[in-house]
Amino acid sequence: MMASARSLFRRHARLAVAAGLFALAGLASGPVSAQERAKDLFGAEKLPAVGQPRSFGFYSKGCFTGGVAIPMDGPTWQVMRPSRNRRWGHPAMIATIERLSRDAVADGWPGLLIGDIAQPRGGPMTSGHASHQIGLDADIWLTPMPARKLTPSQRESMSATLMVDEKTHLVKDALWTPAHTRLLKRAASYPQVERILVNPGIKKKLCDTVTGDRSWLRKIRPFWGHDYHFHMRIGCQPGSTGCKAQEATPEDDGCGKPLAWWFTEEPWRPAKNPDAPKARDVMTMANLPRECQAVLDAPSPPSAEAATYRGDGTPVAAAPEPEPQPAPPTLSASDAAMPAAASAFAPTPEIGVPLPRPRPGK
Repeated sequence: MMASARSLFRRHARLAVAAGLFALAGLASGPVSAQERAKDLFGAEKLPAVGQPRSFGFYSKGCFTGGVAIPMDGPTWQVMRPSRNRRWGHPAMIATIERLSRDAVADGWPGLLIGDIAQPRGGPMTSGHASHQIGLDADIWLTPMPARKLTPSQRESMSATLMVDEKTHLVKDALWTPAHTRLLKRAASYPQVERILVNPGIKKKLCDTVTGDRSWLRKIRPFWGHDYHFHMRIGCQPGSTGCKAQEATPEDDGCGKPLAWWFTEEPWRPAKNPDAPKARDVMTMANLPRECQAVLDAPSPPSAEAATYRGDGTPVAAAPEPEPQPAPPTLSASDAAMPAAASAFAPTPEIGVPLPRPRPGK
């Protein structure tokens, strides 16, 4: 009888352990699923969210609906790195890019090579940028468009021209032309363009060479990287009440003390914690505005072609709407805080530029 009791006890103990393991497994799977990285969710979306064009959140923490794609080719532009599927943006952003391409050609620039704009629904990207999340950012190469149409293979492999010496942080004079200056001036001339990020060496070149009207230089902001392209950013658009505006640029030309800081040793020291995770790698849906879940759940257009911008201010309809659809509610952006160690947006002395990526070594 004693043996039977011990056997029964051991059986109950095994069942209890098994039940405990199942419970632990359930607890583990729940949070992991609930905390799936936002970059994986948004990076998996191949088409935009049907709806009115609206940006939610900030440039480095948000999403958008009603995105349209810039065509792969136009008379004055070509899209680079198409496999990334980052040629999407708010219609106002795409219209601005197309306008710049036409105006730049009139100014003597052969045409634009267009880099990353945004993923179809925005959100954190699987690689690269910290910003570009709400459809209002675009990268334009500083390499002139070739006279020929590039093949798909060339678009994926062709290297852009590095305009800055990595040791001196100064522009390579043999590569810089007055046409580069005119291109940046044209981009800065548009009222909707609030900020253009360039390498500090490019900012210095402009400060040293631009004569006459220098008021547009205030929009040209120095930042790490950006030595082969410039980053053009427009402001929050009408109808996007959930969009968080960036701080205004100073009224001066930005060629004084804030620029001088970039030519000291401090900006180029390796980051103090280079192994800290980047914000995009730890963001979950809880860190984004709560509207972003609805953005992920929204229907898609039937194809990319159905959501491609065709110029003259009229984008192709994202999807047929047999019945009028109520506009989604506009809610305030989420205040969910990112871990301080994961933030790629630490303040930069005196210039107040949202950081598109961290300093070297991070």
